[in-house]
Amino acid sequence: MSRTARLIPHYGYLHVMSRGNNRQRIFSYARDYRFYCSCLRRLKVEESVKIHHYCLMPNHLHLLLGVGPASNVGRFMQRLGLKYFYYYRARRDYIGHLLQGRFKSKIIVDEKYFLRCGKYIELNPVRAQLVSSPEEYAYSSYRHYAFGWKDEIVDDDFFYLSLHNDATRRKELYSDMLFDDKTCAEQLHIDSSNLMFNNELVG
Repeated sequence: MSRTARLIPHYGYLHVMSRGNNRQRIFSYARDYRFYCSCLRRLKVEESVKIHHYCLMPNHLHLLLGVGPASNVGRFMQRLGLKYFYYYRARRDYIGHLLQGRFKSKIIVDEKYFLRCGKYIELNPVRAQLVSSPEEYAYSSYRHYAFGWKDEIVDDDFFYLSLHNDATRRKELYSDMLFDDKTCAEQLHIDSSNLMFNNELVG
């Protein structure tokens, strides 16, 4: 039976997740994370994909992607998976599937979902009790947004840039926002009219 076509918006945002086969670890050493990050930096440019938020967990990963007409999310994820698989296999003499099937993706339909998704992604290490605070985790977009650390993987999201004109105040507001479950676009007084939330899809 042929696979069901995946729905991808022409313009918009996606929450993408990929997991290790049988929930096995896919990142065990710092060099593993670093290699995957280098692939993210290069392939997002080659496939015209923006990465607004990310987190690499030991046995899975989350990405919040921005896409446009030139984006090819399927090829982006396929190339990521293959490059990492060849890297992993070469260092561990590994045989078999590394990732659990195709990546999962959800279309982000409005600004509230966008905000909650970014927060969910960056709080993953805390919920998993890997760290007590998101700033302690090296392999996510949190430090970029909360502290201004340079991260070539991250494309600043619209909401973050709209928090405040002053960069220092913007970082403070972002850090506060992450722990406020009631935060939404209206409460932050963010004008989201320029965001691309629509239902125009491609297979």
